[in-house]
Amino acid sequence: MPLPDTVQEQVSDAIGYGFDGMIVYVDQAGKPPEFYAAGWHDRKNKIPADPKALFKIASISKLYLAVAVTKLVKDKHLSLDETLAHYFPELEGRIENAKKSPCE
Repeated sequence: MPLPDTVQEQVSDAIGYGFDGMIVYVDQAGKPPEFYAAGWHDRKNKIPADPKALFKIASISKLYLAVAVTKLVKDKHLSLDETLAHYFPELEGRIENAKKSPCE
């Protein structure tokens, strides 16, 4: 089956796969950002998906954190062998295991 011709059509079709709502942000160099929305922001209250609405990002934040940590390690700004207290000494005594090595 061929893909729809536009991003909006693709987003609208994706709702048929069980998503309550979806917002897609497209940012291309030299062009203004584009937003596409389909489905519901709040199905219970019948509020449609709106590109300007705020959503809870839930577990997807783990992906962004993993990418950020990986980049910091690669650029030698962060070591996975150091303790949390090494980078944030003010947290020592406030966060359990802040002085514990990640490898322990």
